[in-house]
Amino acid sequence: MPVPPEPARNGAAPHDAAAARDPQAVLAFIERFASALADAGMPRMPARVFTGLLASDPGRLGAAELAALLQVSPAAISGAVRYLAQVNLVSRERDPAVRRDVYRVRDDVWYEAILSRDPLLDRWDHTLREGIEVLGPDTPAGYRLADTVAFFEFMRVELPALLERWRAFRQTRPATPPG
Repeated sequence: MPVPPEPARNGAAPHDAAAARDPQAVLAFIERFASALADAGMPRMPARVFTGLLASDPGRLGAAELAALLQVSPAAISGAVRYLAQVNLVSRERDPAVRRDVYRVRDDVWYEAILSRDPLLDRWDHTLREGIEVLGPDTPAGYRLADTVAFFEFMRVELPALLERWRAFRQTRPATPPG
């Protein structure tokens, strides 16, 4: 069963374009992008839930709304959201008006997801350096690991400037969606 159009961010009525959306076309888009995310390594159901949230105008939906949109059980949504929260792509919030949890994807989700990777990269760096010692730095395997460490070091140096450029670029975009 299709989910009705969501209200605009400011609480106003949905844009005419949103109201005129073909629910089957929306679902087809969700499936295509979720498939692309799954091809990149994201589990299928979390990819569908993430894309469903991205494709919703408010960027926040409850489990029942997501289940209806994706035509799956609420239990499938629960497991997917747990994964997405763990990798910082979705947050769980309490909607006091209806006393239920809603799941939200931030407008700056990609920026935040990349920024939150530092602890993971620290762990990888430490473990890779141990591997270099175990395998020997002058062996082909040790060199591959050292090259990986060098790549992570490069990314740590370059990423802050890249993210700063993204922030500056984002400021040039309209503050609100068209419509």
